[in-house]
Parts: sequence; structure tokens; C-alpha cells
Amino acid sequence: MDRSPRLGFALSGSFCNHRAALDVMRTLAAGWDLVPILSFHAAKTDTRFGRAADLCDAVEAIAGRPPVTTIPEAERFGPSDPLDALLLCPCTGNTLAKLAHGITDTPVTMAAKAHLRTDRPVLVALASNDAMSANLGNLGTLLNRKNIWFVPMRQDDPRGKPHSLVSDFSRVPEALAAMTEGRQLLPLFLA
Repeated sequence: MDRSPRLGFALSGSFCNHRAALDVMRTLAAGWDLVPILSFHAAKTDTRFGRAADLCDAVEAIAGRPPVTTIPEAERFGPSDPLDALLLCPCTGNTLAKLAHGITDTPVTMAAKAHLRTDRPVLVALASNDAMSANLGNLGTLLNRKNIWFVPMRQDDPRGKPHSLVSDFSRVPEALAAMTEGRQLLPLFLA
């Protein structure tokens, strides 16, 4: 019996981008078996952009299963219960830095560590206010790391937030397709 490929869909804190991430999740649900994974902050923090409980409910409604919200649950995505691919959407600068330095202290970073230890691909949809300042070195490190791919990104507000980069979430399906072919979708930096 054929099955849809399993995609871990990991959301970290970039709360202002959760609505766009949910739109991406809805789009991908047609071709992927989605396994939602939420960082501690995404799963528990109410903000001016919405309530955490509403986010969890929306994710479960789209994916058809509750989100992974603990480190032990996320650890299984290594050899024992592998995913076909993992998408971090949105990936904050904090999560980016942790990936670059091997820090595993959230469900999202544990899912990435477990997934990468079996040489499986991770797609990063970055949303970071400091991507071109404090996190620039981390971005460079991950651009050179095996099995890490990026959704094309741009400055979202060059005058107001000159160090910010946000991936073009509408390009996630195209970036996923490129990643499964073993190539980075280009151009990486959009005008």
C-alpha cells in the first residue's frame, strides 16, 4: 500500500508568522502526512497574535493529530520512527542558533537532532529579526551543513528592521520539492 510521505512540521515562536505557517500547513496537507511539532513557547504562550490553545487546536485540525509538545515525544523521530522530511516553519533566530550549535532543549530542536542523525533533510523557513546581525554567523554555519536547506528569504522591512530576514512562506512547497531532489531552491536571497 502506498502512503503519503511523512513531514514533520515544526513551529517555533515567531508568533506574528503563525497564521502564514498555518496556511502553509493547509497547503501541504494535501500531499504529505503531517506530524506537527511545537516548541515550548509556541505551544504555551498567549500573545497579541493569538492564544496558544487556539494554535494547538488549529494545528491538530489541519494535521489530524495532536502536536508533539515534549522533548521525549520528539526524540522518536530518529531511527525508531523516522520522518521523510522535517520543515521548521517558522524557524526563529533562537532556534537557528541552537541548530547551529547543537543545542537540544525544545521539541523542535530535538526533532531536528533526531531527524538529522539519520541523514534526513531539514528545510528551514527562517523568520528572524537578527538574521543579518547576531545570527548571521549561525545562518552561514547552517548554509554549509549537510542536510540543511532553506526556503528563499528576504528583508521584510529594510528600513524599520534592517537586520531581519523572513522566508517567503509561499515558496515552501517549491523548496520542499527541490530539497527532495537534493538541491537548494535559488535564488536564496530575494529582492
